[in-house]
Amino acid sequence: MDLILNHFSGLSEKQIEQFNALPELYQLWNDQINVISRKDIPFLAERHVLHSLALAKIWKPSAGNSVLDVGTGGGFPGIPLAIMFPEVQFHLVDSIGKKVKVVQEVALALGLKNVKAENARVETLRNKYEMIVSRAVAKANELQNWTRKNVPKNGKSGNLQSGWLLLKGGDLDEELMATQGSYTEFDLSNWFKGEFFETKKLIHLII
Repeated sequence: MDLILNHFSGLSEKQIEQFNALPELYQLWNDQINVISRKDIPFLAERHVLHSLALAKIWKPSAGNSVLDVGTGGGFPGIPLAIMFPEVQFHLVDSIGKKVKVVQEVALALGLKNVKAENARVETLRNKYEMIVSRAVAKANELQNWTRKNVPKNGKSGNLQSGWLLLKGGDLDEELMATQGSYTEFDLSNWFKGEFFETKKLIHLII
């Protein structure tokens, strides 16, 4: 996990231990329940962990904030973010039960007390969250429609206005034109080098 340390300084010994434990944990669980492409496992640090941590390049949530990870899959971006921000509460939701099982076991093994993983459809959730995060789950306007009820009016999450932080790829002009509110787009290639990040984007969307 030296790749993580090269981009994020000031991590505690516990955080470093948790990040270092991720490859072995995901290899173990992916052999039992395939939640990550097998060809991606050797690139876990780059394609899943560092990709998830792109949010931390622009976002510094406040202690006690609640964050919803929609369609978390194997726990991305929620698990890396929960390690990075231990004072923030993360609710990781996916409609596929076996994926949630993996997330629960990984969080338990890491000792993450700030993670709740739930097998549910996001449309059924009623809680408010200072930020909603997601990684290539659905189109941005669909995510807005599903979760607008969960975003507090005039809310704040640390240095950012409450809304959505979305990891996306490719040409997003048409997709983002269909959203409500305003957005800011960031190229991950400005922070991270390598072919994987050349077309990757981070979108901060607010109403």
